[in-house]
Amino acid sequence: MRKLVTALGLLALLGFPGWGQSQRPKVVATFLPMYWFTKGVVGDRADVEVLVPPGMSAHEYQATPANARTLAQANVVVMNGLGLEEFMTGLLKNVGKRNLRVIDASKGIQPLKEEGHKHNHGHDHKHGHGHSHSAGNPHVWLDPVLAIQQVNNIRDGLVAADPPNAPVYKTNAANFIKQLQNLDQEFRNRLAPVRGCKFIAFHDAFPYLAKRYGLQQMAVVELPEDVLKPQDIQRVKSAAQKFPVKALLSEPGVDDKRLQQIAQELKLPVRTLDPLERGELQSDYYFRVMRQNLATLEAVCK
Repeated sequence: MRKLVTALGLLALLGFPGWGQSQRPKVVATFLPMYWFTKGVVGDRADVEVLVPPGMSAHEYQATPANARTLAQANVVVMNGLGLEEFMTGLLKNVGKRNLRVIDASKGIQPLKEEGHKHNHGHDHKHGHGHSHSAGNPHVWLDPVLAIQQVNNIRDGLVAADPPNAPVYKTNAANFIKQLQNLDQEFRNRLAPVRGCKFIAFHDAFPYLAKRYGLQQMAVVELPEDVLKPQDIQRVKSAAQKFPVKALLSEPGVDDKRLQQIAQELKLPVRTLDPLERGELQSDYYFRVMRQNLATLEAVCK
Protein backbone atom coordinates (compact mmCIF):
# COMPACT_ATOMS: atom_id res chain seq x y z
CA MET A 1 0.00 0.00 0.00
CA ARG A 2 2.85 2.36 0.90
CA LYS A 3 4.46 1.69 -2.48
CA LEU A 4 1.19 2.51 -4.25
CA VAL A 5 0.81 5.80 -2.39
CA THR A 6 4.41 6.70 -3.16
CA ALA A 7 3.91 5.92 -6.85
CA LEU A 8 0.75 7.99 -7.03
CA GLY A 9 2.52 10.88 -5.33
CA LEU A 10 5.36 10.64 -7.84
CA LEU A 11 2.90 10.63 -10.76
CA ALA A 12 1.25 13.73 -9.36
CA LEU A 13 4.57 15.49 -9.17
CA LEU A 14 5.47 14.49 -12.71
CA GLY A 15 2.05 15.29 -14.06
CA PHE A 16 -0.36 18.02 -13.00
CA PRO A 17 -0.30 19.42 -9.46
CA GLY A 18 -3.71 19.10 -7.86
CA TRP A 19 -5.11 16.85 -10.62
CA GLY A 20 -7.05 14.07 -8.94
CA GLN A 21 -6.21 15.44 -5.47
CA SER A 22 -8.25 17.55 -3.05
CA GLN A 23 -7.31 20.75 -4.85
CA ARG A 24 -9.47 21.31 -7.93
CA PRO A 25 -7.47 21.35 -11.16
CA LYS A 26 -7.45 24.54 -13.20
CA VAL A 27 -8.00 24.71 -16.95
CA VAL A 28 -7.40 27.99 -18.76
CA ALA A 29 -9.00 28.85 -22.10
CA THR A 30 -7.51 31.63 -24.17
CA PHE A 31 -10.73 33.38 -25.30
CA LEU A 32 -14.49 32.91 -25.26
CA PRO A 33 -15.11 30.22 -27.92
CA MET A 34 -12.43 28.06 -26.32
CA TYR A 35 -13.97 28.76 -22.91
CA TRP A 36 -17.45 27.64 -23.99
CA PHE A 37 -16.15 24.47 -25.64
CA THR A 38 -13.83 23.62 -22.76
CA LYS A 39 -16.49 24.27 -20.14
CA GLY A 40 -18.83 22.00 -22.08
CA VAL A 41 -16.32 19.14 -21.85
CA VAL A 42 -15.02 19.75 -18.32
CA GLY A 43 -18.39 20.24 -16.65
CA ASP A 44 -17.88 20.44 -12.89
CA ARG A 45 -14.65 18.44 -12.75
CA ALA A 46 -12.31 21.43 -12.90
CA ASP A 47 -12.24 25.20 -12.67
CA VAL A 48 -12.18 26.89 -16.08
CA GLU A 49 -10.94 30.45 -16.55
CA VAL A 50 -10.63 32.61 -19.64
CA LEU A 51 -7.60 34.83 -20.32
CA VAL A 52 -9.12 37.36 -22.74
CA PRO A 53 -11.98 39.02 -20.83
CA PRO A 54 -15.46 39.16 -22.36
CA GLY A 55 -15.80 42.27 -24.47
CA MET A 56 -12.24 42.10 -25.77
CA SER A 57 -10.91 40.45 -28.94
CA ALA A 58 -8.03 37.99 -28.98
CA HIS A 59 -6.78 39.66 -32.18
CA GLU A 60 -5.57 42.80 -30.41
CA TYR A 61 -5.14 41.45 -26.90
CA GLN A 62 -1.99 42.32 -24.95
CA ALA A 63 -0.97 39.87 -22.22
CA THR A 64 -0.87 41.10 -18.61
CA PRO A 65 1.08 40.03 -15.52
CA ALA A 66 -2.20 38.62 -14.17
CA ASN A 67 -2.37 36.33 -17.21
CA ALA A 68 1.10 35.02 -16.43
CA ARG A 69 0.10 34.32 -12.83
CA THR A 70 -3.03 32.51 -14.01
CA LEU A 71 -1.04 30.28 -16.36
CA ALA A 72 1.56 29.58 -13.68
CA GLN A 73 -1.22 28.07 -11.54
CA ALA A 74 -2.90 26.15 -14.39
CA ASN A 75 -2.74 22.49 -15.28
CA VAL A 76 -4.01 22.81 -18.85
CA VAL A 77 -4.40 25.65 -21.34
CA VAL A 78 -6.73 25.36 -24.33
CA MET A 79 -5.91 27.43 -27.42
CA ASN A 80 -7.70 27.91 -30.73
CA GLY A 81 -4.36 27.86 -32.55
CA LEU A 82 -3.86 28.73 -36.23
CA GLY A 83 -1.90 31.81 -35.17
CA LEU A 84 -4.82 33.56 -33.48
CA GLU A 85 -3.39 33.92 -29.98
CA GLU A 86 -0.18 35.79 -30.72
CA PHE A 87 -0.14 37.08 -27.15
CA MET A 88 0.38 33.53 -25.87
CA THR A 89 3.88 33.14 -27.32
CA GLY A 90 5.55 35.34 -24.73
CA LEU A 91 3.27 34.14 -21.95
CA LEU A 92 4.11 30.48 -22.40
CA LYS A 93 7.80 31.27 -22.69
CA ASN A 94 7.77 33.37 -19.53
CA VAL A 95 5.73 30.89 -17.53
CA GLY A 96 8.19 28.14 -18.37
CA LYS A 97 6.04 25.53 -16.66
CA ARG A 98 7.11 22.15 -17.99
CA ASN A 99 4.00 20.31 -16.81
CA LEU A 100 1.51 22.76 -18.34
CA ARG A 101 -0.35 20.82 -21.01
CA VAL A 102 -1.24 22.90 -24.08
CA ILE A 103 -4.24 21.72 -26.11
CA ASP A 104 -4.43 22.95 -29.70
CA ALA A 105 -8.15 22.84 -30.44
CA SER A 106 -7.57 23.25 -34.19
CA LYS A 107 -5.24 20.27 -34.52
CA GLY A 108 -5.93 18.48 -37.79
CA ILE A 109 -8.02 21.29 -39.28
CA GLN A 110 -6.84 22.49 -42.68
CA PRO A 111 -6.98 26.32 -42.56
CA LEU A 112 -8.32 28.48 -45.34
CA LYS A 113 -6.24 31.37 -46.60
CA GLU A 114 -7.22 34.78 -45.37
CA GLU A 115 -8.94 37.14 -47.78
CA GLY A 116 -6.48 39.94 -48.46
CA HIS A 117 -4.30 38.82 -45.51
CA LYS A 118 -4.76 42.10 -43.67
CA HIS A 119 -7.89 43.85 -42.49
CA ASN A 120 -8.94 47.01 -40.78
CA HIS A 121 -12.04 46.25 -38.79
CA GLY A 122 -13.32 49.81 -38.48
CA HIS A 123 -14.35 49.15 -34.87
CA ASP A 124 -15.71 52.05 -32.89
CA HIS A 125 -12.91 51.77 -30.32
CA LYS A 126 -10.55 53.13 -32.96
CA HIS A 127 -7.63 50.76 -32.59
CA GLY A 128 -7.16 51.35 -36.30
CA HIS A 129 -4.74 48.55 -37.08
CA GLY A 130 -5.19 45.45 -39.16
CA HIS A 131 -4.17 41.92 -38.33
CA SER A 132 -2.98 38.96 -40.30
CA HIS A 133 -2.41 35.29 -39.56
CA SER A 134 0.32 33.49 -41.44
CA ALA A 135 -1.13 30.09 -40.49
CA GLY A 136 -4.38 30.88 -42.30
CA ASN A 137 -7.82 32.05 -41.25
CA PRO A 138 -8.33 31.08 -37.58
CA HIS A 139 -12.13 31.55 -37.30
CA VAL A 140 -12.95 27.84 -37.42
CA TRP A 141 -15.30 27.93 -34.41
CA LEU A 142 -17.96 29.61 -36.59
CA ASP A 143 -18.43 26.37 -38.55
CA PRO A 144 -20.39 23.95 -36.32
CA VAL A 145 -18.76 20.94 -37.99
CA LEU A 146 -15.25 22.26 -37.32
CA ALA A 147 -16.40 23.21 -33.83
CA ILE A 148 -17.11 19.50 -33.32
CA GLN A 149 -13.52 18.73 -34.26
CA GLN A 150 -12.33 21.35 -31.79
CA VAL A 151 -14.43 19.81 -29.02
CA ASN A 152 -13.00 16.39 -29.89
CA ASN A 153 -9.46 17.79 -29.61
CA ILE A 154 -10.26 19.38 -26.26
CA ARG A 155 -11.79 16.13 -25.01
CA ASP A 156 -8.77 14.09 -26.09
CA GLY A 157 -6.37 16.54 -24.45
CA LEU A 158 -8.27 16.47 -21.17
CA VAL A 159 -8.53 12.67 -21.21
CA ALA A 160 -4.76 12.45 -21.67
CA ALA A 161 -4.19 14.93 -18.86
CA ASP A 162 -6.67 13.41 -16.43
CA PRO A 163 -7.37 9.72 -17.23
CA PRO A 164 -9.44 9.04 -14.06
CA ASN A 165 -12.09 11.53 -15.27
CA ALA A 166 -12.01 10.34 -18.88
CA PRO A 167 -15.55 8.86 -18.78
CA VAL A 168 -16.97 12.19 -17.63
CA TYR A 169 -15.13 14.16 -20.28
CA LYS A 170 -16.24 11.74 -22.98
CA THR A 171 -19.87 11.90 -21.86
CA ASN A 172 -19.87 15.69 -21.60
CA ALA A 173 -18.21 16.03 -25.00
CA ALA A 174 -20.76 13.69 -26.59
CA ASN A 175 -23.62 15.79 -25.19
CA PHE A 176 -22.03 19.02 -26.41
CA ILE A 177 -21.33 17.52 -29.83
CA LYS A 178 -24.97 16.47 -30.10
CA GLN A 179 -25.95 20.12 -29.69
CA LEU A 180 -23.45 21.10 -32.39
CA GLN A 181 -24.82 18.43 -34.71
CA ASN A 182 -28.34 19.78 -34.19
CA LEU A 183 -27.08 23.29 -34.91
CA ASP A 184 -25.36 22.09 -38.08
CA GLN A 185 -28.58 20.46 -39.25
CA GLU A 186 -30.52 23.69 -38.65
CA PHE A 187 -28.01 25.61 -40.77
CA ARG A 188 -28.20 22.99 -43.52
CA ASN A 189 -31.99 22.93 -43.60
CA ARG A 190 -32.59 26.67 -43.47
CA LEU A 191 -29.78 27.78 -45.79
CA ALA A 192 -30.32 25.09 -48.42
CA PRO A 193 -32.85 27.27 -50.33
CA VAL A 194 -30.33 30.15 -50.60
CA ARG A 195 -27.20 28.22 -51.60
CA GLY A 196 -24.88 30.39 -53.66
CA CYS A 197 -25.84 33.57 -51.81
CA LYS A 198 -23.03 36.15 -51.93
CA PHE A 199 -22.15 38.58 -49.19
CA ILE A 200 -19.52 41.20 -48.40
CA ALA A 201 -18.04 41.43 -44.90
CA PHE A 202 -15.87 43.95 -43.06
CA HIS A 203 -14.23 41.17 -41.01
CA ASP A 204 -12.78 38.03 -42.58
CA ALA A 205 -14.46 35.78 -40.02
CA PHE A 206 -16.98 33.77 -42.00
CA PRO A 207 -15.35 31.82 -44.86
CA TYR A 208 -15.58 28.48 -43.03
CA LEU A 209 -19.27 28.96 -42.30
CA ALA A 210 -19.91 30.14 -45.86
CA LYS A 211 -18.05 27.19 -47.39
CA ARG A 212 -19.88 24.69 -45.20
CA TYR A 213 -23.34 25.85 -46.24
CA GLY A 214 -22.82 26.82 -49.85
CA LEU A 215 -22.64 30.58 -49.36
CA GLN A 216 -19.91 32.85 -50.71
CA GLN A 217 -17.99 35.47 -48.75
CA MET A 218 -16.99 37.37 -51.87
CA ALA A 219 -14.94 40.20 -50.45
CA VAL A 220 -13.57 41.62 -47.22
CA VAL A 221 -13.63 45.39 -47.53
CA GLU A 222 -11.20 47.50 -45.53
CA LEU A 223 -12.23 50.84 -44.11
CA PRO A 224 -9.88 53.70 -43.25
CA GLU A 225 -9.39 54.45 -39.59
CA ASP A 226 -10.55 58.05 -39.78
CA VAL A 227 -12.63 59.88 -42.41
CA LEU A 228 -14.21 58.20 -45.40
CA LYS A 229 -13.04 59.49 -48.72
CA PRO A 230 -14.99 59.26 -51.98
CA GLN A 231 -12.71 56.49 -53.19
CA ASP A 232 -13.55 54.41 -50.09
CA ILE A 233 -17.24 54.59 -50.87
CA GLN A 234 -16.53 53.83 -54.52
CA ARG A 235 -14.46 50.79 -53.54
CA VAL A 236 -17.32 49.30 -51.52
CA LYS A 237 -19.83 50.27 -54.19
CA SER A 238 -17.76 48.52 -56.86
CA ALA A 239 -17.60 45.36 -54.76
CA ALA A 240 -21.36 45.47 -54.12
CA GLN A 241 -22.05 45.86 -57.84
CA LYS A 242 -19.61 43.11 -58.80
CA PHE A 243 -21.07 40.69 -56.26
CA PRO A 244 -24.77 41.60 -55.98
CA VAL A 245 -25.58 41.67 -52.28
CA LYS A 246 -28.65 42.61 -50.29
CA ALA A 247 -26.94 43.96 -47.16
CA LEU A 248 -23.66 45.01 -45.59
CA LEU A 249 -22.61 42.75 -42.71
CA SER A 250 -21.24 44.51 -39.67
CA GLU A 251 -20.57 43.31 -36.10
CA PRO A 252 -22.26 43.81 -32.72
CA GLY A 253 -21.21 46.94 -30.90
CA VAL A 254 -20.02 48.72 -34.02
CA ASP A 255 -21.88 52.01 -34.18
CA ASP A 256 -20.00 53.24 -37.19
CA LYS A 257 -21.23 56.28 -39.09
CA ARG A 258 -18.96 55.33 -41.98
CA LEU A 259 -20.86 52.08 -42.50
CA GLN A 260 -24.15 53.94 -42.36
CA GLN A 261 -22.83 56.44 -44.90
CA ILE A 262 -21.83 53.66 -47.28
CA ALA A 263 -25.14 51.88 -46.76
CA GLN A 264 -27.05 55.05 -47.64
CA GLU A 265 -24.96 55.51 -50.77
CA LEU A 266 -25.66 51.92 -51.83
CA LYS A 267 -29.26 51.91 -50.57
CA LEU A 268 -28.54 48.74 -48.62
CA PRO A 269 -29.36 47.88 -45.00
CA VAL A 270 -26.64 47.13 -42.45
CA ARG A 271 -27.09 43.73 -40.81
CA THR A 272 -25.19 42.24 -37.86
CA LEU A 273 -23.21 39.01 -38.06
CA ASP A 274 -21.46 38.07 -34.83
CA PRO A 275 -17.97 36.46 -34.94
CA LEU A 276 -18.47 35.37 -31.32
CA GLU A 277 -15.26 36.86 -30.01
CA ARG A 278 -16.60 39.40 -27.49
CA GLY A 279 -19.62 37.70 -25.97
CA GLU A 280 -20.65 36.44 -22.55
CA LEU A 281 -19.61 33.56 -20.31
CA GLN A 282 -23.03 31.87 -20.21
CA SER A 283 -22.81 28.27 -21.36
CA ASP A 284 -25.57 28.61 -23.97
CA TYR A 285 -24.24 31.84 -25.49
CA TYR A 286 -22.55 30.14 -28.45
CA PHE A 287 -25.72 28.38 -29.53
CA ARG A 288 -27.97 31.41 -29.02
CA VAL A 289 -25.78 33.72 -31.09
CA MET A 290 -25.08 31.18 -33.81
CA ARG A 291 -28.84 30.86 -34.28
CA GLN A 292 -29.05 34.66 -34.49
CA ASN A 293 -26.37 34.54 -37.18
CA LEU A 294 -28.40 31.90 -39.00
CA ALA A 295 -31.47 34.13 -38.94
CA THR A 296 -29.41 37.04 -40.27
CA LEU A 297 -27.99 35.03 -43.16
CA GLU A 298 -31.41 33.63 -43.94
CA ALA A 299 -32.89 37.14 -44.09
CA VAL A 300 -30.01 38.62 -46.08
CA CYS A 301 -30.01 35.86 -48.67
CA LYS A 302 -33.75 35.55 -49.35
